[in-house]
Amino acid sequence: MTPTTDTPCLLRETDARGVATLTLNRPQALNALSDEMLAALQRELDAIARDERVRAVVIAGTGKAFCAGHSLHEMRADPSQARAEELFARCTRVMLALQRLPVPVIARVHAVATAAGCQLVAMCDLAVAADSARFAVSGVNLGIFCSTPSVALSRNVGRKQAMEMLLTGDFISAEEARARGQVNRVVPLERLDDEVQALLARILAKPRAAIALGKTLFYKQAETGIEQAYALAGQAMACNLMDPAALEGIQAFIDKRAPDWPAEAGIPPAGATVR
Repeated sequence: MTPTTDTPCLLRETDARGVATLTLNRPQALNALSDEMLAALQRELDAIARDERVRAVVIAGTGKAFCAGHSLHEMRADPSQARAEELFARCTRVMLALQRLPVPVIARVHAVATAAGCQLVAMCDLAVAADSARFAVSGVNLGIFCSTPSVALSRNVGRKQAMEMLLTGDFISAEEARARGQVNRVVPLERLDDEVQALLARILAKPRAAIALGKTLFYKQAETGIEQAYALAGQAMACNLMDPAALEGIQAFIDKRAPDWPAEAGIPPAGATVR
């Protein structure tokens, strides 16, 4: 379906398990991160951050591209430095909001992801790609070094691999992206949804509190020196051990039985409808 002017640029659906799917819905613009798209993403991510019923987030796209980066038309319409700085600051807030969510975020990459679209994939906690997807930080082809995407990219892959992509603007395949650490899994397009659901099922079987604590610690320690990282990790694990789910998990292991996870506040029962 071709979206009309009344069609939202971002679709949200939250299922009974608490999985929120945010779908970039401007296929005619290759799901570019326009002002409207960034504002919509920020609104939804802020709402998800406040909603304890949400257990995981999936970022998806419609049409021929997952996301082709920033809107070049909007950038050209107002080429002032002040406008550019404001745009990249807004995009940065969205990217950091993904990382700061207390729940895992999975990129469902069905097609091409370039520039800030490649950055979007890199800022998600996990990524599953179709084997036909391709990735590039191709701004250099237009005389624009992808500086902001380089921040996320260099935290996913080795420095020399990141620099080659940034300096050449060349595309890499989904399999190359998997080998370099940009994505977790690559499957045929017709199996993409099944693979995302399989990954979600493994995550949703774990306590929300443990995952929230662990995700926060993971990114915090990654940006510190090793001694401080261990100090932060030790504090986090000590707090984690006091959580009822952890106490039950340990006892279940001792008792040689499956854990009976305590009910988590805000998690809907099976079959419930969540928005």
